[in-house]
Amino acid sequence: QVQLVESGGGLVQPGGSLRLSCVASRSTNVMGWYRQVPGKQRDVVASITSGGSINYADSVKGRFTISRDNAKNTVYLQMNNLKPEDTAVYYCNAHNLFSSYWGQGTQVTVSS
Repeated sequence: QVQLVESGGGLVQPGGSLRLSCVASRSTNVMGWYRQVPGKQRDVVASITSGGSINYADSVKGRFTISRDNAKNTVYLQMNNLKPEDTAVYYCNAHNLFSSYWGQGTQVTVSS
């Protein structure tokens, strides 16, 4: 079992920035961030492997940056130039070949 603890959500104006953090109780191969709005499916935002391979959703490319500190079992999501459509609950995910784990979610609201 892997426990994930997220932090860093909040309210920000359009064009602003936020940084999300997620600490895992132990290492997994892939860590990433997903987001979900009410009534819609949970979608991947970005993911990073322990070796540093990164993928982004097209909607956040050039604005969001995912990074990882393997020594601290921590993944970060730096979100710049935030837009109202980025408003969602953001979930940390950690998975390996056989198991997938989720954090409790953190709300990000982009509004003036």
